[in-house]
Amino acid sequence: MKFLVDWRKLLDKYYVKLPAFPKGLNEFIVAVAPWLALIFGVLGILAGVNTFGALSVMTPFAAFAGVQGYAFATIFSAIILLLQGLIGILAFAPLKAKKVRGWNLMFYSLLLSLLSSLAYLNVYTILNALIGALIGYYVLYQVRAFYK
Repeated sequence: MKFLVDWRKLLDKYYVKLPAFPKGLNEFIVAVAPWLALIFGVLGILAGVNTFGALSVMTPFAAFAGVQGYAFATIFSAIILLLQGLIGILAFAPLKAKKVRGWNLMFYSLLLSLLSSLAYLNVYTILNALIGALIGYYVLYQVRAFYK
């Protein structure tokens, strides 16, 4: 966990220089965050289970076509998706109560999202995930003061 705290502090050093959101926008984000976490948590779990089902159908065709690493990358991403769904559901109550634990769970979910893109070893996918994570952390950084 110290690694994650150090990583967050490094990001904070650069994000402090970026412009702040208007107070009303921050309050809106804090108000809808628990509900978005819950909705996307449930959807993430459903998508993860669906991915395992699709994988069971598609793997024989991928093996026949000679696609290397297809099954590993998909299983890894499905597991990450299930974890993110679980984290979203677990974050609902702390986010609603404006506790820092909820904010931390959303930070972990953001890092898991970045990690899942590494499974495909595709520069385009990794670059998109990195940009998305940087934007996502910008939003998290802006509302962190609301969580105690």
